[in-house]
Amino acid sequence: MTNPLYDIALSWLFRTRLRRLLALYDHYGAAEEVWRRLDEPGMTEALQRAEQEWEWIGAHGIRVWTLSDDDYPYRLRQCPDRPTVLYAKGHVNPSDEHMVSIVGTRRPTERGKDLTRALVRGLGEQLEHVTIVSGGAYGIDITAHRAAIEMGLPTLIIPAHGLDRIYPVQHRPDAIASLQHGGLLTEFMSGVEPFAAYFVQRNRIIAGLADAVVVVESKQKGGSLITAQMALDYDRELFAFPGRPQDETASGCNNLIRRQAAHLITSADDLISAMSWTVRADRQQPLQTQMVELSADLSEQQKQLLQKLREAEDGMHINLLVMETQLPYADVSSDLVMMEMQGIVSALPGGIYRALK
Repeated sequence: MTNPLYDIALSWLFRTRLRRLLALYDHYGAAEEVWRRLDEPGMTEALQRAEQEWEWIGAHGIRVWTLSDDDYPYRLRQCPDRPTVLYAKGHVNPSDEHMVSIVGTRRPTERGKDLTRALVRGLGEQLEHVTIVSGGAYGIDITAHRAAIEMGLPTLIIPAHGLDRIYPVQHRPDAIASLQHGGLLTEFMSGVEPFAAYFVQRNRIIAGLADAVVVVESKQKGGSLITAQMALDYDRELFAFPGRPQDETASGCNNLIRRQAAHLITSADDLISAMSWTVRADRQQPLQTQMVELSADLSEQQKQLLQKLREAEDGMHINLLVMETQLPYADVSSDLVMMEMQGIVSALPGGIYRALK
């Protein structure tokens, strides 16, 4: 890889003046020429900082992209506020065929987590190449990353700090696991701590890297809605899961849908169809056939319950299941717990159950 020393020095020197730096690149071209034309205070310090960073990069196996690199992520290159330098760790391919960013509240409901896992699973099962992108934060972010890791899908974590740390520290095992099929990507140099403003700044990378951005759950205000607006500004396709009007965590998504800013989706199928993406040939089988295969290890009683839940798109209360199947309440309750552990059904608040497969 070429030595991006001047790109790194410039990114440090203009770390609060990105638009100005991009204008200099547009006018003068390569970073070395920009540097040669500059007469700015702090240039010596910036170059020293860049030399230290270059040594750290070499010692830790960090991949660097600059605007002069032909393989700089092409989706980000389209953004008017694109980063001038990117640092990556792992098997990072930000030019994958299908890039889906999944964002949402840091305090999701169980329904929100279920929707996230089902979305990732559906994308992974039906698309030949798909990378899941998010910010590594609590809630929907980490749920999306973990679902991708469990499926062996590439997932990109976009931190709001340098690659010499992981925040929150509780997600360090997930970050390490992501390195096998994906990894971490940031514009921040080592030593940069996760200040509040940096989370908003990194959100533009989450939006800009994606073909599609999905908001799973969000209140009326929050970082995920900032990312959603950035996606719209970048002409990315925006999607949102609807929720009940009385649910606070659904208010942001419902508002996006109400304003026709986001497409309403209820599954991976909806997203794939809206994006006109080609489904893998080995997944193009009749739905009835898929259901038979998924039900093969279930008892006849469990199959009966699952069929009832499949017929109810919004789920069904356990009492109604008992009434319609005429099965003992204890048997129904036990079977639902077993199927929930198998990832076949999901328990929602209020005694409601919903089929996941």
